[in-house]
This record gives sequence, C-alpha cells and structure tokens, in this order.
Amino acid sequence: MLDPACLFGGRGIVNESRRWMHHLGRPLLVPLLSVFTALVAGAGVIAIAGGDPVAAYAGLAEGAFGSTRALSETAVWTTPYLLAGLGIAFAFQGGLFNIGAEGQLALGAVAAAWAGYGLPLLLGAALPAVVHVPLTLVAGASAGALWAAIPGWLKARTGGHEVINTIMLNYIALNAVSYLLNGPLKDPAPGNVIARTPMIAEGARMGVLLEGFRVHWGFPLALALSVLLVWVLRSTTLGFTIRTAGASPDAARCAGMNVPRAVVLSMAISGGLVGLGGAIEVSALNHRHELGFSQGYGFDAIAVALLGRAHPMGVALSALLFGAMRNGATRMQYLTQIPADVISVIQALILLFVAAEVLIRRLYRLRDTTAPVALSQGWGS
Repeated sequence: MLDPACLFGGRGIVNESRRWMHHLGRPLLVPLLSVFTALVAGAGVIAIAGGDPVAAYAGLAEGAFGSTRALSETAVWTTPYLLAGLGIAFAFQGGLFNIGAEGQLALGAVAAAWAGYGLPLLLGAALPAVVHVPLTLVAGASAGALWAAIPGWLKARTGGHEVINTIMLNYIALNAVSYLLNGPLKDPAPGNVIARTPMIAEGARMGVLLEGFRVHWGFPLALALSVLLVWVLRSTTLGFTIRTAGASPDAARCAGMNVPRAVVLSMAISGGLVGLGGAIEVSALNHRHELGFSQGYGFDAIAVALLGRAHPMGVALSALLFGAMRNGATRMQYLTQIPADVISVIQALILLFVAAEVLIRRLYRLRDTTAPVALSQGWGS
C-alpha cells in the first residue's frame, strides 16, 4: 500500500494542505481583515445611532441570503458591481486607474437602450432575440470601450494622466446622457415628463434564470467573464503584455512590446466591461434607460476592485459581498429601523481599510509578505 507520507514529495498530506492553505489564505488575509474591521467599526456606528448591531447584522444577512428571493435579488445587485469591478481591475492590471466607470456605465446603458428600441425602427422589422440581445449588449460594451479608450489614447500619446481625464470624462458623459434623455432619445409617449428612453423591443430583452424571480442570464455571464479574464491575463500574449506594461513600462519597451497599444487596449477593455454592465441593466432589468438608474455602481466598483486585489476571482467575491450588503440593507432597516445608509458607511470603511493596508498589518501585527495591489503609474509617466 502506498504510504501517504510519500505523497507530495514526502511532505505528507497534512503538510501539503497547510502549504496550500498558506498560499491561498495569505492574499485573502488583508481583505478579509479589512472587511472584519469595517464590520466592527460599523457596529460601533450602529450602536452610537441607538441600534442593536447584532440584530442589524442578522437582518442584513437575512435580507441577503435568507430566502430564494433574497438570493435572487443579491445576484441582481451583484451583476453590475461585478462587471464594473472587473473593468476597473483590468485597468489596474495594466497599471491604470479607471475612475470613469460611472460615465462608461451610463453611456453603455444609453447605447444599449438605443439599440434595443432603435434598430427595429431603423431596419423596419423586428429582430429575433438571438440576434437582437447580442447586438444590444455589443452596443453597450462598444460605447463603454470607445469612451474609455480616449483617456487611454491621451495617456499613451501625450502622457495625460488617466485619473484626471476619466474624472473629467465622467462629467461629460453624464451630462451628454442627460441631454440625450431629455432631447433626441426621450420617450415621446404622450404625457411623459421623465428623462428616459422608450421601452426596448421584446427581442432585445434578456431572459430570467428562474421564472418568478428577477435573477437573469447576466449574472452567469458576468461570472463566466471572470473566469475568461483569468485565462486572458494568465495564459495569453495580450494578458502578458498588459501585465508587463503595467508593472514596468520600461522593461516592456526593452522587450519590444508596444506599450502605447497596451495602454489603449487596457482602457478600452476596461470600459467595455463596464459598458456591458450598463447594457445588461437595460436589457435584463429596466428595459429602458432612465436618469439615476445607477446606484453609484461605477464609484463603488473601485472599492470592489481594490477589495478583490484586482484579481477577477477576488473581484467576484467582493462584488458578491457588496451586492449582498446592498440587498440586505432594506431588510435590516425594516427589522431594526437602522438607516440603510449605514451600509454606505461600512463600504467606505472597507475601502479605507483596504487602501490603508499598513494600518491593518500593524493592527493585527502581520508581516508584510504579500505584493501590494498594482495601481496606476506615477503622474505623467
């Protein structure tokens, strides 16, 4: 009989398991402790507000996971967080900081809405769902990609920093969408005074996963994209080029890589993922674009990407956490009368503790053995 101690080079199953747990747990340790610390600090905020932290968190968990409907709604909330978070994380991998997700999300949504109701009018015939749904999603992703490629091109050609440019482009995008929804793309239905597009055609609507629930096919699509991005970043020439250009542009140039092209592609793919998130909100949920549809997904997604340490699988887990907190907040407020805005405070605390990683390490006396999250390069680089 084979001696178990001979497995894994004689190290034994127990030691090998400990080694794998060490490798798997070490990157997750700081994010988990950041979440834990934020929840403890959030409990203090709830107590100061006169609430019971235990009852509040129990209500939060019940609202997020306590029933099939709760799970369905958590998946619905998670989907835009996941796609926007993946977009921002992809830019991080290329050494870029995409703060323009909110604008890219809005442009993706309005482009998808136009494709949803405008293409049948333009072509003079209804399109089958197998054609119309993909076209709607592609329109949204393309709008986000093109908009994000602008700061990428400016960064590559002029050195203009993408943080400033994406912030400014946010204002332009949101105001341009407001103009479109109040003007050329406004629903012409009699009596309508709301800034919104007409309803998209039936053929442009993405179906639900479970009859009677709102969870839709966008959720598994977003999860599949997380897996796809892991493969792209780790096993393709494109991913290797983007990661190398992000880690060390000079080394990438010396190796003969086209760094400007990698910068533009990083931002375009980042914006495409975010725009796809807006398109899915239109195709699967709202069936039109209306001002104010976003609950701050684009800005919260920065915290999602940071908490996930810019890794697609980490982003999927942190998006699930944010989706669960957002979905459970209403139940928490109903049961304990604690304002749902407390969740925004906890999310901000998570971002604070993730960003202040040194503080977490000192608080829990951890050795600094993990690589920091790769963020944007220096100003003007």
